[in-house]
Amino acid sequence: MSRRHLFLLLAAIKLSVLVAMTAPAVSATSTDGAPAGHQAVATAALPATDFDQAAATFRRARDGDRTAIAPARAQFTALLQARPDDPLLLAYAGAATAMQARTTWLPWKKIGHAEDGLALIDRALARLTPAHDVELHHGVPAALETRLTAAATFLALPAMFHRGERGRRLLEQVQRDPALAATPAAFREAVQRLAAKEAA
Repeated sequence: MSRRHLFLLLAAIKLSVLVAMTAPAVSATSTDGAPAGHQAVATAALPATDFDQAAATFRRARDGDRTAIAPARAQFTALLQARPDDPLLLAYAGAATAMQARTTWLPWKKIGHAEDGLALIDRALARLTPAHDVELHHGVPAALETRLTAAATFLALPAMFHRGERGRRLLEQVQRDPALAATPAAFREAVQRLAAKEAA
C-alpha cells in the first residue's frame, strides 16, 4: 500500500469518528430577546420560516440523524441562491457540507466533503462586516452565530485539517463579545456547551 493510500485510509478513519457538530442552530426556538444597545436590521430577503426549517433539519443532522445531512445541505444551499454572500447561510451550508463526511467510507469523498465545507465557512468568515454585529436573527447577531457555527465545525474536525486553533480563537471571540450576554438563553447555552466540551 502506497503512502498516499495509507494517508487517505487514516484520514477516512479519523473522519468516520467525526463528532456531531455542535453549531447552535437555535434560531427556530430562540426569539426571546435582542442584544441591548443593538438595533435589529431587517432581513426580509431571508424568510424566517425557510431558515427555521433548514435549521431544524440541521439540528437533526447535528444530533446524529445521518439521513438529515443531505437535506440540511440542500436547504441551506437553496437559501444561498437568494443571498449568496450571506455569512450565516454560508456558515451553515459549510457545516452541513462538512458533516457529509460522516455519510461515506470513501477516504477521498470524506476529505472532499470536509474541504468543501471548510471553504464555505472560510467565505462566511471573510464576509463578516461590522453590519453583521447589529444584524439580528432571532435575537442573535449574525456575526456571533456565524462565528460559533464556524468554531463548532473547526473544533469537531480531526487535527489533520489544522483548524483547531482557529476554532478556539473564534470560540473565545464569541465568549468575549459584549453582545453575548443579551442573546437568547439557548444561544448562550450552545456557547457554554461548546466551551465545556473543548475544556474537557
